Amino acid sequence: MEFDWSVIENALPSLIEGTRMTVYITALGLVGGALLGALTGVVRAYGNRVLGLLALTYVAVIRGTPIVVQVMFIYFALPLMFDIRVDPVMAAIATLMINSGAYIAEIVRGALLSVHKGLREAGQAMGLPFYKILFYIIGPIAFRRMIPPLGNQCIISLKDSSLFIVIGVAELTRQGQEIMASNFRAVEIWSAVAIIYLILTGMMALGLRLLETRMRIL
Repeated sequence: MEFDWSVIENALPSLIEGTRMTVYITALGLVGGALLGALTGVVRAYGNRVLGLLALTYVAVIRGTPIVVQVMFIYFALPLMFDIRVDPVMAAIATLMINSGAYIAEIVRGALLSVHKGLREAGQAMGLPFYKILFYIIGPIAFRRMIPPLGNQCIISLKDSSLFIVIGVAELTRQGQEIMASNFRAVEIWSAVAIIYLILTGMMALGLRLLETRMRIL
């Protein structure tokens, strides 16, 4: 079978639209996941027993179930339970936020606990409130240690967005599937989709590597 480049050329506008949707879902999901994960990670590291148990339950449930099951629950089960309509794109963003938040929470917890407790005690001895100790003493050191695992999680979340094809979100994989179903040129279409994912993950990895290098200098 001869590889036909014109197939990719004709499919490119639709693939670009799918790429935009993939980036949109991933960006919003990771921003929300980072906020949720940071809060949960701090609670896991320094919270009281009740809050710590709630955070642990959230992390255990999300990490213990597949992301496909999570998005199917949000998109199909929640409307039945609460008589509401859930937009598929919003369901995808919410799922990615909740899913990535659980993993980011463990990254944050591990990084915070890796900082020597003497720094926290020194801040307390100076009379600083906990939030200042966290933001100005522990946080900067912990953040440097979070960058590599956070980079991995960002890439995983980007690739996980392809699973939202199950609820009909018009992201990159879905667009590729629809194009392939119309022209039956699987080799060209899936090669193009794979290359686009490689470009996205490569750009993300490069950006995180530059950030890591910059933080080392600082």
